[in-house]
Amino acid sequence: MAKEFSVLVTGASGFIATQTILDLLEAGHRVRGTLRSLNKADDVREALRAQTPMADMLELVEADLMSPEGWVSACEGCDVVLHIASPFPATLPKHADELIRTAREGTLAVLNAAEEAGVKRVVLTSSAAAVSYGYGDDLPELLTEANWSNPEHSTDNTAYTRSKTLAEQAAWEFISGEKSPGLELVVLNPALVLGPVISSATSTSLEVVSQLLTGKMPALPDLNFPIVDVRDVASAQLSAMALPEAAGKRFILVDSNLDLIEIAEILKETCPDRARKIATRSIPSWLVRLMAPLMPSLAHIRPDLGKMRKMSHGQMKSVLGISPIPARKSVEDAAKSLIAFHLV
Repeated sequence: MAKEFSVLVTGASGFIATQTILDLLEAGHRVRGTLRSLNKADDVREALRAQTPMADMLELVEADLMSPEGWVSACEGCDVVLHIASPFPATLPKHADELIRTAREGTLAVLNAAEEAGVKRVVLTSSAAAVSYGYGDDLPELLTEANWSNPEHSTDNTAYTRSKTLAEQAAWEFISGEKSPGLELVVLNPALVLGPVISSATSTSLEVVSQLLTGKMPALPDLNFPIVDVRDVASAQLSAMALPEAAGKRFILVDSNLDLIEIAEILKETCPDRARKIATRSIPSWLVRLMAPLMPSLAHIRPDLGKMRKMSHGQMKSVLGISPIPARKSVEDAAKSLIAFHLV
């Protein structure tokens, strides 16, 4: 029988976290989740009850990344912390430091609390954004876990990509210090996370699908996305918390890349009743750059125009034992679930 863990999952109402909690409960682990407000607790449990009879075994506690209060007690009695909570806004803040400070200080608050509570391992959900930005025109042909984004390269970064890099760097610096000799760190670097939702709680990462389905994207910028399925990200959490050989490593989580126009074509085939709303005409990158200062939602995509950030999933397969779900299926299942939950 596999070892049973006591696990804390931060940001329990999120897209990745709910799938991870489902997998943990189904595998027989003891699970505690954090929420910024317990007002969401009933919604989280109700969503999980539709998926598993184990839903009521979930314990939920209140803890906010912007406050140190409650984190030590949340971590107490846990073998592992899966730190998934992190800000991912649909539009960038006016001041980048707002996002960077929240991500960095929140990560350090969780690590400090885990160390104080005697937790054995923290699995940090970082992002492929901490691997693949800041290269300018020198972007490697294939990115691996040895690559790091350069947050100082301002034109090839956003506040979000910088926040993920700086928060992860702070985590590795913390773990290498003398204060936490007994605490292990594993970092997961997922690409764009698609796949099915299991509740009405959605994610910024699913905007690419929902905006196409609702016709809010009338023309398609020259964008290419490395994609991973949320079910694989959840599987990676469970492998990363249990495998001794995962300690001290980063893991890129990705299947393959799809252009935005390819995603649109998949959605037309998957959802023929929505086909008329789904754009397939392109918009030139120079025009997107011209419009970006006037449309804050475009600031996110400006560094990605015309670029393919291709990443290796070698360690995901060889160490974590995960053969990724095809990106096409992730797109299809995301669309079907968004429709089923009346989110588009």
